[in-house]
Amino acid sequence: MSATEAGLLDAEHRLQQAQRDGDVDVLAGLLDDRLIAIGPDGTRFRKDDDLDAYRSGSSKIDSLIEEDLEVLVAGTTGATFALCAVSGTFNGEPFAARLRYARTWTFDTEAGWRIVAAQLSPA
Repeated sequence: MSATEAGLLDAEHRLQQAQRDGDVDVLAGLLDDRLIAIGPDGTRFRKDDDLDAYRSGSSKIDSLIEEDLEVLVAGTTGATFALCAVSGTFNGEPFAARLRYARTWTFDTEAGWRIVAAQLSPA
């Protein structure tokens, strides 16, 4: 694994930990302001939507267990493909599911790796 791939792997793991912890500050640093994410039901989210959900408690991850992860880097663009068992609360409702996360990341020397696009699908 190259140093660039290792850096992206580290960013993905920091993201997962921030989701578990509900750490809005870390999430804010890892999500690009231009983020567009598509949820498992096809709903479109922006960065502020995600952060607001964590702040309000309407989204809370109780458990997130990575089962598989692939990392791909092409220049300053990266992609992570994670399969995770996740449980918690979404929109105030409890849930438990296996989800596939496909995330597109961009790298710059000041901000590091940041997510610009994401899609979640039931596995």
